[in-house]
Amino acid sequence: MSIKTLEPRLADVGGIPIARLLPNTGKKPIGAWCFLDHAGPAEFEDGDAGMQVGRHPHTNLQTFSWMLDGEVLHKDSLGNEQVITKNQVNVMTAGTGLTQGISHTEQSVFPDTGGSPDAARALSMVQLWIALPTDQKIERGFHHYPELPTWTENNVEMILTTGNYTSVTGERYEAPTIQYSKMVGIDVYWLEDGEVTLTLEPGFEYGILVSEGQIESEGKICEQDQLFRFHDSDVENNESIKLVAKKGTRVMFIGGEPLNNQVLLWWNFVADNKEEIEQSIIDWNNGHERFGNVDSDMKRLPAPALPDGFKG
Repeated sequence: MSIKTLEPRLADVGGIPIARLLPNTGKKPIGAWCFLDHAGPAEFEDGDAGMQVGRHPHTNLQTFSWMLDGEVLHKDSLGNEQVITKNQVNVMTAGTGLTQGISHTEQSVFPDTGGSPDAARALSMVQLWIALPTDQKIERGFHHYPELPTWTENNVEMILTTGNYTSVTGERYEAPTIQYSKMVGIDVYWLEDGEVTLTLEPGFEYGILVSEGQIESEGKICEQDQLFRFHDSDVENNESIKLVAKKGTRVMFIGGEPLNNQVLLWWNFVADNKEEIEQSIIDWNNGHERFGNVDSDMKRLPAPALPDGFKG
């Protein structure tokens, strides 16, 4: 089997340490999953505002937020306000094409700033983007998912964050999460030392982010904030992959069918051609109505120009 281990690019976003695994130099999206950050883990002292990401836009993608610890308030240009807490998913859809777009803010909240009474002064979350199929006319939208399919295999807890999944025992699970292409996402948490076998879908590409601890598979080790990447054809019999880990290890297992269209990324924009990204930069920086307004006094972030020679 050919499993590649990708190293993160470390950054700071909104005051939070970020391990960025996608985009990754020379590597294409995993199915439609085109962006992957592990934000945190971070702990905040009294008086520390936590994560503060000002008003910014998106195009031709869905933001997919999976909360591991802490609470974050989402506000967007459609008028949605939603606090996301542990083991919940937010999906924001920017829509497709040059008439669509969305903008939003993200900020940590605590018991005294709009969070729940037991909100932790901490943050750990997996932030993903899903590239939208540009041959579909997709409208803007926002969805919050507080309840997701959860089960246990071999003392390993599994939460299906999106898609359909059939376990090695034949049990079938389906998440309510909105999708526009075939994909899957599973949070995997070891309650005890041991192993778990994950089934694979023919034709899917796959990745495994280690958010806590480390895993071993096929003789390779993947450490925290690294990413295993493979295709179903890289796996013997194309049916499953076995992961071994210690108690407390947590990973995000993602997979999906590749899109038919090219996926280009720059800043917070996705498109299937350079010209559309250029136009989106102009539109955002000139306050075009396609991106709406967010009811927030947070700073509006300007879009940087495309670098010379941009190829996506």
